[in-house]
Amino acid sequence: MNYNAILKNGRTVLNHEGEVAYVMTPEMELYTAVVTASLSDKFYESCDSLVGRIPELVPQVSPEFVAELAIYTRREMNLRSVPLLLLVELAKCHNGDNLVSRAVAATVMRADEISELLACYQWRNPSSGIKKLGKLSRQIQDGLKIAFNKFNEYQFAKYDRDGEVTLKDALFLVHPKADSAQKQEIFDKIVADKLEIPYTWETQLSALGQKNFGSPEEKNLAKKALWEELLDSGKLGYMALLRNLRNILESGVSGRHIESLCKRLADPVQVKASKQLPFRFLAAYKEMLALDNMYRQCVMDALEEAVKASAQGIKGFDIGTKVLLACDVSGSMFSPVSQRSRIVNAEIGILLASMLRIKSRCVLSGIFGDVWKTVLASTAPVLENTVGVRNMANRVGYSTNGYRVIDWLIDRDVRMDKVIFFTDCQLWNSNYGDGNIRVSWAKYKAKYPEAKLYIFDLAGYGQSPLDLSQKDVYLIAGWNEKVFDVLDAVENGADVLSLIKNIPL
Repeated sequence: MNYNAILKNGRTVLNHEGEVAYVMTPEMELYTAVVTASLSDKFYESCDSLVGRIPELVPQVSPEFVAELAIYTRREMNLRSVPLLLLVELAKCHNGDNLVSRAVAATVMRADEISELLACYQWRNPSSGIKKLGKLSRQIQDGLKIAFNKFNEYQFAKYDRDGEVTLKDALFLVHPKADSAQKQEIFDKIVADKLEIPYTWETQLSALGQKNFGSPEEKNLAKKALWEELLDSGKLGYMALLRNLRNILESGVSGRHIESLCKRLADPVQVKASKQLPFRFLAAYKEMLALDNMYRQCVMDALEEAVKASAQGIKGFDIGTKVLLACDVSGSMFSPVSQRSRIVNAEIGILLASMLRIKSRCVLSGIFGDVWKTVLASTAPVLENTVGVRNMANRVGYSTNGYRVIDWLIDRDVRMDKVIFFTDCQLWNSNYGDGNIRVSWAKYKAKYPEAKLYIFDLAGYGQSPLDLSQKDVYLIAGWNEKVFDVLDAVENGADVLSLIKNIPL
């Protein structure tokens, strides 16, 4: 193969492993970058590099697409930080109508996102003057005026925290007009620092920590009583419940409270309303695995029910559709998704594949690194299967020889209707031979022309291992079960960019 000839056409680049990859359109690159962004360092890209790449892409696409993508990323993909960055960059390069203000109003879904958006604006538009937000975009202000009227006193008080930009700062900067007398009273309380202290697990634990106890035993009993009170109150949010499972169990709450906790964890209605990314359930499950507690198994069972409920909306394939699920467990896939997380991209890929596995009727799955290894679809629940498969990663090596998956199918003459990769897209040939996924897929398509290839991009580096303009090759990005809505849309003739462009502004 003449790589110089390939590179001359301008549509290809070398990926981070030196293999030929395909350039994405600016819209596609921006989409993949933001839906996989945690604003933390990745294996091949620093946070600073990503934050530099996104603003470079924003002016290359239509303002409407940026606005739609911000709303899509917040509301459909349940991400919080990166949609705000998109809004700030959009405000820099677009004016003349109220597009930005409409996008801000539609994107801000939590009270703290008002101050977070302003902090992001200050960060991206540094000023040496006393008034660091003195030149705040009028459209950002107008959007936040609408957002201020979305929230009640409890929601404001819950997120009224110290920071570079506070809610009081935001109120003075934005000057929202209250839509009712009751709302004006809330605004006045923000100004006077008189919001009623909310009843949350943080405030209650903080108050407990300020008390003096006669002995450690007395303090532990008080902590147990508080967790039981919080569980009984119904005011412990689902995310707070999920993140505090270890603390709750270690406090020694009663069996009745554990039963109530498990029932709530597994409730499909509450799972859907919580909008938790699936890997949050995996993180909680792994915490339970490390815990020596008699109740841990029932909590783990409840987490399995929760992630199963999260997967209910996935449209599986009928029994006649043959599906192969290939999970990348190469070295680069073991970067944490954020600085505070112990979940890595490889686990997200295995988790998503495991969720799809239980919704598909005829499936073959496996992992690849240096080599490809099939892992027979077991009857194990999703989270148990994810942990089990992840623990097998060292059996296949640490390179990213994705072509081995396709060659395995060719060598064994196995017909698959859909081949699905979960990867960071940095596929190459660690043996430096002629094998690569482009050649292997072309051979497979020649033999089975109806086969389709789906690449689930979990890192968003902006490159595709195959030409996305060719028939039956699709790239989808993201970390939650919503990616399967995109898969279903593609199956029905749409594409990911059209889904984003259908977001109402």
